Order: sequence, then structure tokens, then C-alpha cells
Amino acid sequence: MLEAESGAVEVVSLLDPANAADTGAASGAWVDARKYEGNLVITQHVGVVTGGTIAGRMQHASDGAGTGAANITNGTFVTVTTATDPAIEKLIIPAGSVLGWVKYIGTIVTGPAAVGVTMTARPKYV
Repeated sequence: MLEAESGAVEVVSLLDPANAADTGAASGAWVDARKYEGNLVITQHVGVVTGGTIAGRMQHASDGAGTGAANITNGTFVTVTTATDPAIEKLIIPAGSVLGWVKYIGTIVTGPAAVGVTMTARPKYV
């Protein structure tokens, strides 16, 4: 049964794994989420945080240029510090609650921080 379900989902990289020294390096590009239904499962993987913190959050917008960008309700990860790394956390966001495009932003204070983010979602049409 699980094999059938896993074949019906896609895994999308929102931020390729990186040793990010600043917020710009820890933020992904806009990804089109209009083709998905059900839940968007966003997973943040944080490795070593060197001397600071990383605070991840999800935003949504009405297009790939970020028009009307806003933080997603309940779309904030727990801040990871040198004392709490490594850490893996997931958010579950209903696909119908986003404006259409999603983006990960990792705010880094005194980096670097090793981080990668994925989204697992079910396409509307398989």
C-alpha cells in the first residue's frame, strides 16, 4: 500500500543542501505549488550551525516573481542554534491555503549553517 502512495507524490527541492553563511544563501527560489493538492509537506534539514542561529519560514505569493509575498500561517520552523543542531522538522501546509507559489527563507544570524529543504506533495493529475 505504501508503495502505491509513494509513487503518487513528488519531492521538490526548495533549497539544495548548502553551508549557508547568510540569509541570501539560505533562501530558495519561488516554486509553483498550483499543481498540487492535499498537503504540502515541507521538511527542513539543519546540520551544524556555527556560532549562531537559523530561523526558517515559508512564504507564498501569487506568481513566480513574488507578487504579494507573505508569510504562510503556521509556516515557521523552530529556530535551530548551536545547542540544538542537528535538527529535522516538518511543516504540513494545505495546498489550497497558499496563493500559488511557495518559497523557503532561512534567516541566519552569525552563520554559517548547513541546511537543505524539501517539499513532498501530490500532483493533482498523476
